[in-house]
Amino acid sequence: MGKYNCVYYTTATGRPPVEDFIESLDEGSQDAFFYKIELLKEYGPQLRRPHTDSIGEGIFELRFTGKEGRIRILFFFFEENHIIFTNGFIKKTPKTPLKQIRLARQRKKEYFGRRK
Repeated sequence: MGKYNCVYYTTATGRPPVEDFIESLDEGSQDAFFYKIELLKEYGPQLRRPHTDSIGEGIFELRFTGKEGRIRILFFFFEENHIIFTNGFIKKTPKTPLKQIRLARQRKKEYFGRRK
């Protein structure tokens, strides 16, 4: 058990989009995701490239490659030891799509709003 607790963001209807995304991936890609999660649970914000990278405003990406290509799961840190996964996608361009970054920011804001 790591020092950090990983949580899937859920929509207002109770759907966990990242969990749904991971379930849609090839089994080998899922294994890669769960391996990276173990590293993230252990090292948290100290885990850096090539495993994670900051994309600004407190949003980070978990980076791994699977059968589908370059896969990214966006997340943020909450309180002292929580990691919240907001959205996932297969990266097809050199830069992280702005649409995905905006979605992560929106879900982060929503998550904090629910906590008040």
